[in-house]
Amino acid sequence: MQASPGHRHSLYCIVPPYVLRNIARSGKRELADAALNTLATDDTIRALRAGRAAAPAVVSSARGTLTAEGVKQRTIFTADNTQNLPGRPVRLEGDAATGDLAVDEAYDGLGSTYDFFWEAYERNSIDDEGLPLNATVHFGRRYNNAFWNGQQMVFGDGDGVLFNRFTIALDVIGHELTHGVTEDEAGLIYFFQSGALNESMSDVFGSLIKQRVRNQTADHADWLIGEGLLAAGVQGVALRSMKAPGTAFDDPDLGKDPQPGHMRDYVNTMQDNGGVHINSGIPNKAFYVAATSIGGYAWEKTGRIWYETLRDSRLRENTGFRRFARLTHMTAGRLYGPTSTEAKAVRDGWAQVGINVAALAMEAGRP
Repeated sequence: MQASPGHRHSLYCIVPPYVLRNIARSGKRELADAALNTLATDDTIRALRAGRAAAPAVVSSARGTLTAEGVKQRTIFTADNTQNLPGRPVRLEGDAATGDLAVDEAYDGLGSTYDFFWEAYERNSIDDEGLPLNATVHFGRRYNNAFWNGQQMVFGDGDGVLFNRFTIALDVIGHELTHGVTEDEAGLIYFFQSGALNESMSDVFGSLIKQRVRNQTADHADWLIGEGLLAAGVQGVALRSMKAPGTAFDDPDLGKDPQPGHMRDYVNTMQDNGGVHINSGIPNKAFYVAATSIGGYAWEKTGRIWYETLRDSRLRENTGFRRFARLTHMTAGRLYGPTSTEAKAVRDGWAQVGINVAALAMEAGRP
């Protein structure tokens, strides 16, 4: 399903704006300057995307260069610490490693993400039509973010004090590229609950991509997003924890992780596009509970349920948590049977975050 072009102008950044604002208020001049510059850059790129909202969608942006099924086509560029995109090409598909960690990590991360979607779900790149995967590294100076801009990935080098280079975390690469998948399939509007679902889908598949590369079953995964991204000395382990939302960091400069893990703690806010990076902790926790209950490799069953729900024509652009929960439960029933262990695990996962899918089904007049 192709989403409408009108919802393709959001800028999907891995570091939430509230974290950058906390750093800007920290009183440490050098760190504050880097955070403010990152916020200003993000705002400019976001405005540019909004201004180009009527342009052709990502699905058609690379017509004529699409690849055969199952064949990767990657190009890594460097911005050479400017903000010019895409920059200078430094590694093409099939090239040997360059020795530049950011270049080679981006190349490998794009490949791992492509391989995951192709081998797990037979999805041929972001758009399922062989879209080439491009990324730019060394974007700006002390740029504390990474983002998907609708056509490519962009990675900053971090400030070296709070954040390491943004290519260091495979789950970040998978997270950002999954925004392209969600954009193509469902176009979940990037505000409030639909936006939090958009963020959660990226966290889910970012984590699954890392788990698959590491050959980890659900019970051995760390369920962290942004593992390795926080520099030494920062009081935290990652940007988010799917297992325990709200516990990823508690640092004098970054602030405290604000994510809730239950609907009773849902955060009503107009910041962060209505809390898209905050309230995503709720569906994240539901997925984690379902995946660990089902067991095994999480991408095989629980991931399949979430992926097929993302592709469901009943998933509207403004879908909220309750409707999404009901759809995942219905998908589990369709794939594995309505009384299956998998369907029960999905139901229990949502129940643990305060959403009763059985009651929702009754409200909708379904068994």
